[in-house]
This record gives sequence, C-alpha cells and structure tokens, in this order.
Amino acid sequence: MVGVVGYGSYVPRYRIRVEDIAGQWGRDAVIIKRGLMVNEKTVPGPDEDTITISVEAGRYALKRAGIDPKEIGSVYVGSESHPYAVKPSGTVVAEALGITPEVHVADFEFACKAGTEAMWVAYNEVKSGELKYALAIGADTSQGAPGDALEYTAAAGGTAYIFGKDKIVAEVLETFSYTTDTPDFWRREGAYYPRHGGRFTGEPAYFKHVYSAGKGILEKAKMEADDFAYAVFHMPNGKFPQTIGKKLGFTKKQIEPGWVVPTMGNTYSGSSPTGLSATFDVAKSGDLVLIVSFGSGAGSDAFIFRLTDRINEVRDAAPKVRDLLDNNQIYLDYGKYAQFRGKIILNE
Repeated sequence: MVGVVGYGSYVPRYRIRVEDIAGQWGRDAVIIKRGLMVNEKTVPGPDEDTITISVEAGRYALKRAGIDPKEIGSVYVGSESHPYAVKPSGTVVAEALGITPEVHVADFEFACKAGTEAMWVAYNEVKSGELKYALAIGADTSQGAPGDALEYTAAAGGTAYIFGKDKIVAEVLETFSYTTDTPDFWRREGAYYPRHGGRFTGEPAYFKHVYSAGKGILEKAKMEADDFAYAVFHMPNGKFPQTIGKKLGFTKKQIEPGWVVPTMGNTYSGSSPTGLSATFDVAKSGDLVLIVSFGSGAGSDAFIFRLTDRINEVRDAAPKVRDLLDNNQIYLDYGKYAQFRGKIILNE
C-alpha cells in the first residue's frame, strides 16, 4: 500500500479580475468570461516565485503528514517557471523545509504536467522500496504576453504531495501515461513569454492526450466513470475539463470539486495537482478519485487514488484550497499587475 501521506497547497493573495485585463486591451470581458469560464486569476507578489510557493505548499504537506522532514529521501519540484536557468529550485526548497543534506533533489520540466511528472517519480521511488518518503511539488508563476489570450489564465500557485507506505490518506491504485511529440505550446531559451500554435491546442493536444490517458487508466484498472466520486483534469480554462470529463463518461457533479480552481486562473504545473488537493479537502474515506494532467509538447499522466480514514484526521491541519481562494484577497489594477509581473521594461 503506497500513497499520499501529506498534501498542501498555496496560492497568492494578489488577484486581478478578467474585467481589468480585458478593459486594458479593449476586449469584451463578458465574452471572455463566458468563453474561458474564468473570473479572476492569482498574481504572485514581488517577493513570491516558484520557490517560495513550493516552500509554503511543502510546509502544509508536512503538517498534514506529521513526519520528520529528515525522513524524506527525495524532493522534486516540477515547474515551467523556475526562477533560475542554472540553479535548482529543489535545493532551496529542501533546505527551507529542513530536509537536507541527505536527500536526492531534482527539478522537473514538462510544461503543464511537470507536477504530476514529479509525483509519478516520487510514488515509484517509494513503491520500489528505495525510499521511505518522497516529496513531489508542482508550482508555477506563469506568464502570458501582454494582450495575449494566455494573459487571462496564466496564474500562480502550487501543491505538494508526500508519498509513503504508512500514515496514508490516499492510496495510489493505478497510474498511466500517454505522450507524443505535439508542438502546441513552447518557449525557447531566453524568451520571456511562451508562444502557442492555436490550431494544435485543442483536439490534437489537450483532448487527444487527456482522453487517451483517461481511457487508458480506466481500461488498465478495469473501472468505469461511475466507480468514481470525483475526477480532476488539467484546467487551462473552465470549459476544457468539463468537455473531456463528459467525453469520458463523468458527470458535472463529479468534476466540480477540481473544476472550481479555474476561478483563480491556470497555475499550469500546479493546475491538476491543486485541483486534486481541493478534492481531497472535501472527499470522504473510501472515495475513488481520478486525476489526469496535461503538459504541452505533449503528454498526460493519470492516477487513481482511494481515500482512507486518515483523511478525516489530517484535513484541518493546514489551509484548504477553497479557503485560500476565498479569503484575504488583494485586488490589483492592470498597472500594478504589470509592475508585479515585470511587464514594464525601463530602458536606462
């Protein structure tokens, strides 16, 4: 029996509404909100980045796990917005959480699925017997070019999972991955903003890979949509996860606990892991939960979890995703948002 022994999420307090972005570029906010099903997005503060977000999420995961940090044998941080091109995020995170020095550390990148990529490796390290506990984190402070469609959803946040063989709150029953070379979204070395091939984004990329991974894991586990209490899919917007869920046979009620996360925008590497965290916050012992991530380039990872009785013991040990979304917001206008995100370049 291997699974999650502790989990935690963090999202910044700063937000910007769709109306403020749309107004800046002369767009109709009503149409955009209806199309994306996003009302606002999180914005990292001037002193926040993927590392600080990972540390906060990791601290909350440790609180729920109730273990000695020194027992964690590996730390993996998945992100498409690591602060340094050459210097790992994971070393800072491991040091801040009190895990160093006897630990294996690595940073992961696979666009939006870097978080579940880290989860897969951490889970299998524990499953193999190599490690007692392993920590996987998906976190981002994503950027969208000024005026680009991504600007409405490229947000910030992250989630951490500690895997182990005891004190389990969610057992992993099955995993499955599906990957092809599909160039739907990319950012070259040195480029500040990502680019996307519009016609590749939907059917050839997101829907093909998420559907194939979802269908593959259900067949592998010999399960059907009706067996699950909840399903979480990568959330580049509000419509995509609902569409793919329906295609796989899930109802809107099954998808909603994870789907609520797009109200803060897409945290990319933390998107589906944060949706899973939001689901753990409300699910019951015995519930089956499916998660399918998506990473541009392109690939999807799928996991099936079964919650244990211990979820009721640890759930209130750290902030829940819904509370982080609803409380203590600080709203920015476009000018302050542009300042925070470095969109204004001054020539000296």
